[in-house]
Amino acid sequence: MKINHLTGAEENFMKLFWKLESFYLKDIMEQHPEPKPHQNTVSTYLKILVEKGYITTQKEGRIFKYTVVVPMEEYRKFLLKELAHNFFNDSGKEMLEFLFNEKLISQDDLKNYFDLKIEIIPTKIEEPKFEYADEILNPKKVKNSKTKDKDKDKKKKKKKD
Repeated sequence: MKINHLTGAEENFMKLFWKLESFYLKDIMEQHPEPKPHQNTVSTYLKILVEKGYITTQKEGRIFKYTVVVPMEEYRKFLLKELAHNFFNDSGKEMLEFLFNEKLISQDDLKNYFDLKIEIIPTKIEEPKFEYADEILNPKKVKNSKTKDKDKDKKKKKKKD
């Protein structure tokens, strides 16, 4: 879904529409704060927003029911990416520095955010294997083949007796 830019007036209407999600023209007229726009003005903006793909219409008898198609979160992402691209060279770091320098975000905000988001998961530590050290510290006595044969012969003789 391609998201297009909205004018200031369109954004103001969309803020109301996002709250309502699904609505009729009369709902907008009731919910809009004072000074209320004329019904024809609202109808014009509804038509424009349908053409831009932000809302859809469904005819119910003689009236239309409008439904929001583009969620507010998607529009916010679109605006933030546009802002980053056009003014901050697609750099989140530059955006964060700007917000920090303009005191729009504080160190405490950042600290609280990162404290909540970082989860430390302990890792399993395997005991190191010291094979060579074990061989040196605990040498196995290796018997040569001649002594092994003699030991076997002695055991056989004892069993026979």
